[in-house]
Amino acid sequence: YRGKGLRMIEVGRAHLVDLPEIQGLIRNRPERFIIFCDDLAFESDDAGYKVLKATLEGTLSEQPENLLIYATSNRRHLLPEFPEDNQSAQWINGELHQGEAVEEKISLSERFGVWLSFQAFNQEQYLEIVGHWLGHYGYAEDGDAARTEALAYALLRGSRSGRVAFQFAKS
Repeated sequence: YRGKGLRMIEVGRAHLVDLPEIQGLIRNRPERFIIFCDDLAFESDDAGYKVLKATLEGTLSEQPENLLIYATSNRRHLLPEFPEDNQSAQWINGELHQGEAVEEKISLSERFGVWLSFQAFNQEQYLEIVGHWLGHYGYAEDGDAARTEALAYALLRGSRSGRVAFQFAKS
């Protein structure tokens, strides 16, 4: 898509504080930009999440029309959640009202317009993906033996994901 004017900029978590400057540099350019943040997660005292939150929504200036921000994360809410965060939650007229700490932590993930979730595979789905990758690497599926080994591998790794299926077949 380079020929169509699309550019991609990868920004690591440590450099999120530079987002306002990056926005300023690309705002009036003719190209379209995707800022990509891989494996995004923050600690409670991390300043980067507040900059990202303000960049997505929350400043007086609009986000440039030629900019999208994409991020991947293994955390649903991007910030750690602790039991004490829920201690200020209240029941009011039969409705649960979260405390400010929870609202603050959830507010960042809510600013992303599109949100994709990948649920865990059941055993048959996992084995089907293993079969695909075994075939891709030229291994014949050895029926029960491959099935048993693949399930043991998933158990050892703690999940039945596409990544685990891929790593099993590759190893």
